[in-house]
Amino acid sequence: MNRNPLNAYHQTKVKTASQGRLIVMLYEEAVKQLDIASDEIKRPDKKLDKIHNSIVKTQDIITELMASLDFEKGGDIAQNLYNLYMFFNQQLLQANIDKTPESLVEIRRMMSELRDAWASIEGQGVSGSSPMGVNIAG
Repeated sequence: MNRNPLNAYHQTKVKTASQGRLIVMLYEEAVKQLDIASDEIKRPDKKLDKIHNSIVKTQDIITELMASLDFEKGGDIAQNLYNLYMFFNQQLLQANIDKTPESLVEIRRMMSELRDAWASIEGQGVSGSSPMGVNIAG
């Protein structure tokens, strides 16, 4: 039994979300984690473990997005997203080494744009498999 009502709410929210909404939620969390890392990097007394953890969480989200790609249905779009996710992970690896805010700005911008695009698609009531070949059903 889950004793934390907030955790129970979040679990229910995820379990009842559409595929498109789940993708948007993943992007939202990735952007949030990038913001946490960027804010912490700018602090004079920055906590390196907090920066590291936020970047790793973002990489985990990107890995989840990569695993959800359906190359048969998604074709070139799925392949392009895969390549973009690989680029993100490479840049995040370097950002985790450098610990500079500039290294996160471009990734955050692109992740925000992708989130907005998916939110737009999701808002149109796209159901079932996505038009971009992403399968969150697992």
